[in-house]
Amino acid sequence: MIKAIDTAVILAAGLGSRLGDLKVEKPKAFVSIGGETLIHRSLRLLIKKGINRIIIGTGYQSEFFDDLTAEFNQIETRRNDQYAETGSMFTLFNIRDMVTDSFLLLEGDLLYEENALDLLLNDNHADIILASDATHSGDEVFIQHSSERSLELMSKDRSRLQSIDGELVGISKLSIEGFKTLCQYADQQYKEKRMEIHYEDAMVGISSEVPLFVKVVKDLAWCEIDDPSHYKRAIEDIYPKILKTEQ
Repeated sequence: MIKAIDTAVILAAGLGSRLGDLKVEKPKAFVSIGGETLIHRSLRLLIKKGINRIIIGTGYQSEFFDDLTAEFNQIETRRNDQYAETGSMFTLFNIRDMVTDSFLLLEGDLLYEENALDLLLNDNHADIILASDATHSGDEVFIQHSSERSLELMSKDRSRLQSIDGELVGISKLSIEGFKTLCQYADQQYKEKRMEIHYEDAMVGISSEVPLFVKVVKDLAWCEIDDPSHYKRAIEDIYPKILKTEQ
């Protein structure tokens, strides 16, 4: 039986320093594609799928996300005051007391087709990492999984992997049990002063304890927007593909 999900967490604390003028003095989640910001699109799609509680982990220019609470009563925000010195896992760790059940986890700088959410919501695995086939985007996080498709390794350094089975999209589903284990792992890292770890590092760290199913989807229309080349690819390639899927 598929467990119903009504909560999502969006990680949106980052500086977005590589975007340059595209940021226009706003966080990178406010980059606009097709007349809609990345964050507004994500919120709209999540709410459409029945997600009625959305927690945004903020940091850089957090007030822009706080202002969204006037538009969407589904939103809560929690600021990572140490965003400049910590990785994405700390932003997630920072909201651990706000989550009590399974949830979708998304990165804030993503453009993705609507079906990406359905693929996780309609899958009965408790803990899932959404992956795509090769994107050749230049900033890939490569994934290696076992023969049972459980996570083994993730890295931007492809030489660390014995096989490349997919690329991290930045949308996952986590059970509360999986999330607690993730936070326990992170807490241990923080005690050892490893504050810069990202959530994908922590996922690899718990992969021997928690089976994280890697769902590889071919021809998925998605991209992150982290620099001007990503934006160009989004406008010229990814967004037109998304429009076709929504017709």
